[in-house]
Amino acid sequence: MGKGGAVLTVGRPLPWQEAKDKLTYVRQHGVDQFIQHYRRHATKQRDTLLYGDEIEYGLFKLSSSGASLSLRGDEVRSLLSNREAEERRAIPESGKVTWHPEYGSWMVESTPEKPYSGYTDDLRRVESSMRSRRARLLMALKDDEVAPTVVAFPLLGMSNDELPRNGPVASSVLVPDEVINPHPRFGALTKNIRERRGSNVEVVAPLFQDDNTTGDAIKADAMAFGMGCCCLQVTFQCRDVDESRHVYDQLAVLAPIMMALTAATPILAGKLQDHDCRWDIVSQSVDDRTSDERRTTMSSSSKGDKRLAGSGTRKLRTSRYAAAASYVCRRCDLHSCAARYNDVEVEVDESALNKLKREGIDDLLATHVAHLFVRDPLVIFDGLCEEVDDTTATDHFENLQSTNWNSVRWKPPPADSQIGWRVELRTMEVQLTDFENAAFTVFCVLVLRVLLSFDLNIYVPMSKVHENMDRAHSRGAASQQKFWWRSHMVVPGSEDPSSEDSVVEMTLLEILTGKGGYYPGLVPLCVEIKILRRVCAESSRRPPRHRRDACSIAWRRRFLAARPSQDSRAIAEK
Repeated sequence: MGKGGAVLTVGRPLPWQEAKDKLTYVRQHGVDQFIQHYRRHATKQRDTLLYGDEIEYGLFKLSSSGASLSLRGDEVRSLLSNREAEERRAIPESGKVTWHPEYGSWMVESTPEKPYSGYTDDLRRVESSMRSRRARLLMALKDDEVAPTVVAFPLLGMSNDELPRNGPVASSVLVPDEVINPHPRFGALTKNIRERRGSNVEVVAPLFQDDNTTGDAIKADAMAFGMGCCCLQVTFQCRDVDESRHVYDQLAVLAPIMMALTAATPILAGKLQDHDCRWDIVSQSVDDRTSDERRTTMSSSSKGDKRLAGSGTRKLRTSRYAAAASYVCRRCDLHSCAARYNDVEVEVDESALNKLKREGIDDLLATHVAHLFVRDPLVIFDGLCEEVDDTTATDHFENLQSTNWNSVRWKPPPADSQIGWRVELRTMEVQLTDFENAAFTVFCVLVLRVLLSFDLNIYVPMSKVHENMDRAHSRGAASQQKFWWRSHMVVPGSEDPSSEDSVVEMTLLEILTGKGGYYPGLVPLCVEIKILRRVCAESSRRPPRHRRDACSIAWRRRFLAARPSQDSRAIAEK
């Protein structure tokens, strides 16, 4: 499906002190661009469900002394893209691939060039596409390189010692600037986050405790520890704007569940952490909030800097990498009036909110968009500010949209494109095998089709979604944690929407397979409409519920626990 987000513009990023004078212009005109773009595409429709996946790979170099980062991501990506162009005529449409740059100079991302359709044959094509992409990548590597699909390089911050630390971009004592993709956008992003924040980012994760553990936290000081994590993302193209808003809400509820189900990040900076997921690590690694914005008190005596959003003093609850803030579906039928489930206070840019409402944008969507604009644009390119035409371009809107990294992203159609309204699920962690990555991708597609086909209701209060995101981080969440979930997906006629028993705590197994006589489970619903049954019969695969005990994170921890008993750092190194 393509990213439809940040475009890697070629040019000179403005240093932060120069960019400050442009921030207000970009924010204000970003709102104008959204309004123009929304009006232009509000009636755009597509007939069929389309979807695509994004998989990120890390390139590592093996030697007699161990493993280190192979900083050839850009070189390998260029080689792969050139091969795609040269062999284009020989590759069938369904087999073509697009290779994208990623934050780390050791990373590469792949997507199918042509999206999958909603037909069963395409469900089975997902794994073969992933296998083909992996094979092409491996052919581009040197003999001493590997490219496994792991979330994080376990020894990041403890390898590549030949490169100097404390570089001018990341200013990190743990990682060199060379780990950042050489495209100027990534370096500017890293440096500007530090400068806006007023200090290095602070990544803190709980340290797993065993008999030999000393200390209680793992600490890291650079964006690379978060944005260097690899993930699996799935983007859906919807029928129209209204369906995209409905899908956004459904995926917002599913996001923490899928994060717990795919958890695969037991190690950070060479140490075993007591969380299983990457999400909070990434969130901290891009947290550009000033000290006033991060404060725990309601008021601030600081005058701030008027060039910054909210003068840099508006209290912001979260980093710009966070869970979805609010529901956006405007259907007000029997069960889908999303507004009643928005029980979390959402920070908004008041001027943006008022302008959106004056221009006819409904309250739910206006709140969603105005929430994006409580942040500042992080990278502004020289010559691409006042020069951008608001009536045709969306550069300023996408500048904010693409750097609000939420659990789900609502994506308007790109300018000058046939692509429709899309929604991206962003919480899943990449798995070791193509089968696992394909299984989770297909499972998301099947669940979404069930929800849309049967018009089911999985809304829970947004505060419960945020609580589920927190719970999904805990060690062993897939098998031991409980999550808030609806007890009835089809609302009984006598049910009071505010009744306490409409949302209950369930284990992940219960959410997937059912609980009692009142909740059927997601997997049986897929089987009920004979989609999953046919796919399993044709490909000899089992539904995800049968693989719960084989979770990637569980066997990784068992493997590490079987190593000689030393401190947590040594365990990770082994």
